[in-house]
Amino acid sequence: MHNRLGVSLFILRLTVFIVMAMWSLDKIVNPGHSAAVFENFYFISGMGSSVLLIIGLAQLAIEIAFLLGLWKFWTYGFVLVTHAISTLSSWQQYLDPFNHMLFLAAIPMLGACIALFLMRDEDKHWSLG
Repeated sequence: MHNRLGVSLFILRLTVFIVMAMWSLDKIVNPGHSAAVFENFYFISGMGSSVLLIIGLAQLAIEIAFLLGLWKFWTYGFVLVTHAISTLSSWQQYLDPFNHMLFLAAIPMLGACIALFLMRDEDKHWSLG
């Protein structure tokens, strides 16, 4: 059973990383899209590509540490908090779910982030931490 738990937690860590890394890469390779996301969902306008590049690289570095299972309290916590902010900032889309179905995927991913944070000490499969 313990091995199944370890593999399951690793799968959660890997798949959460994939989603989070794509958002970080978006800031690096498509700053115009990221600037629009910041403006529409976080009400922060005027994000230049240099600022987004720095944010994207910093996030990606933390997310790679998360994938590697390093500094679990901080990296798992960072992933949880940033995804929670992203999920909660989209609250208006949840009021009209049939026109915003893809936004609903953020909710079970938030559950996965919470579970990973709570189970971080048990997450040892393919972990360097």
